[in-house]
Amino acid sequence: MSSLKAQLLKSGLADAKRAKKVHQQQLEAGKHAKDETKEAVQKAMAEKAERDRLLNLQRKEEQEKKAITAQIKQLIETNKIDRKGGEVAYQFTDDKKIKKLYVSELLVNQLAKGQIAVVRFADAYELVPARVAEKIAMRDAALVVVLNQAPVSNNEQTPEEDPYADYQIPDDLMW
Repeated sequence: MSSLKAQLLKSGLADAKRAKKVHQQQLEAGKHAKDETKEAVQKAMAEKAERDRLLNLQRKEEQEKKAITAQIKQLIETNKIDRKGGEVAYQFTDDKKIKKLYVSELLVNQLAKGQIAVVRFADAYELVPARVAEKIAMRDAALVVVLNQAPVSNNEQTPEEDPYADYQIPDDLMW
C-alpha cells in the first residue's frame, strides 16, 4: 500500500514541492502541539505543587495549634489550685460579662496581690499560679482572664511619706 502522498504525486494532482511544504507544516504543527502539551503539563504540575505546599502549610499550622492547646491543657491541669470550700464570691469580667467564683479568703488575697490568676479552660475557670498564667499567655493570651500585676515597690515614697498611713483599712472591706 502506498501513502496518499505517493498516490497524489503519481496521479499528478500534487507536485513534489507542494507535498514537501505540506509535510513540513504538519511536522511544525506536531512540534507546536507537543510544546503546548508539555507547557500545559508543566503548568498543571506547578499548580499541584502549590496546592500541596499550601495544604501542607495548613496541616502544619493545625498541628501547631493542637500542640499549643495540649500544652495549655497540661499546664492548667497540673497547676490548677483547688478552690473547694470557698465561701467568698470573687467577681471578675470576661467578655463584658460578670462572672463569679467562690474561693477562700487566702485565694482572694493572692488574686489581689497578683500571685495567682484566673484562666478560662474548657468552658470553666480555674486558678493557677501567676508564673503559669504568664506561660499560658505566651501561647494564647485570650485564655488568661484575670492576672493582676504584683505591686512594684516604689523607692521614691517611703512609709513615712504616705499621706494615708494614719488611716486603718477595715478587714471586711470587699471591692
